[in-house]
Amino acid sequence: MSLVYGLIWSLVGSFLAIAVSLLYKGFDRKFAARFQGRIGPPIRQPFFDVSKLMVKESIVPDTAIGWLFNSMPIMALIASILPFMFMPIPHKAVLEGHGDLILLLYLFAMPALFMIVGGLSSGSPYAVVGAQREMVMMMSYELPLAIAIIGVAYKLEHLYPGGHAFSLSYVASHPMWLQMGPLGIAGMAILALTLLAVTPAEMSKIPFDVPEAETEIAGGLLVEYSGRNLALFYIADTVKSLAFSILLIQLFVPYGLSGPLGLEGISAGLVDLAFLLFKAFLVMIGAITLVRVAFARFKIDQVTRFFIILVSLTGLAGLILISIDVVM
Repeated sequence: MSLVYGLIWSLVGSFLAIAVSLLYKGFDRKFAARFQGRIGPPIRQPFFDVSKLMVKESIVPDTAIGWLFNSMPIMALIASILPFMFMPIPHKAVLEGHGDLILLLYLFAMPALFMIVGGLSSGSPYAVVGAQREMVMMMSYELPLAIAIIGVAYKLEHLYPGGHAFSLSYVASHPMWLQMGPLGIAGMAILALTLLAVTPAEMSKIPFDVPEAETEIAGGLLVEYSGRNLALFYIADTVKSLAFSILLIQLFVPYGLSGPLGLEGISAGLVDLAFLLFKAFLVMIGAITLVRVAFARFKIDQVTRFFIILVSLTGLAGLILISIDVVM
């Protein structure tokens, strides 16, 4: 029965994740338009876009490797949904105890890898350039991302020896801010800023949208995609944005409202879920919407220098502060 329950909850949770992520995409576009002095599309526009693409023909170029070209959007969507299975939303993960933060690092990298394979399989020179840029960018931001996650796990292991420091459920159930000294708090804040800096790049949003730059390479990785295939990539992108925002929250601010309000049972779960989604909304508006409105697109060499030098060194500084706080 537990297996059946897990499968049913996985399917229901997947559809809910897609619906919520598309809704957040609508808010993202509306807020971005308002920040730029425009009216913007209606909040439900992403649902219209997906519905329209789903009924259109998916054209496969003559130069493409057909089975790879058509399978990569499906694989990208599956890889975008899988992280939710390891996240305690709101209190218990579907696959709790079967994975850890290292696995999540791989899962968040997989949608981009599937996009790279899809772009390369299309046979388009624009897609090849986009794939090359995506690979270079991934090698740049994965280092600070790993530093931030390792720093959190390292501090948690010090505070709770013998625990499951690399389990996201364990991290989310053991907030650390009130148990650290000033240096530890400063280090954790720096690691949180490091992860915030990685967020728009993980989503390939402006100013880190160089793999898809429409004005330079006509859409890059997705230039040959249309119809249902393009819709699946679109959904995968929005779902990944929501999942990564929730990951950031559960690493650094996993607090709920049910405890202070004295709630239990279903009501506690619903309140904590609503509060989690609200925090995810704030992260997406702050780390994605505001950033893409405020900055112009970086060049690929600027992206690599930014992450490998500035963001990575900043994350290492936070890790050093945490280490000093542990010693003291």
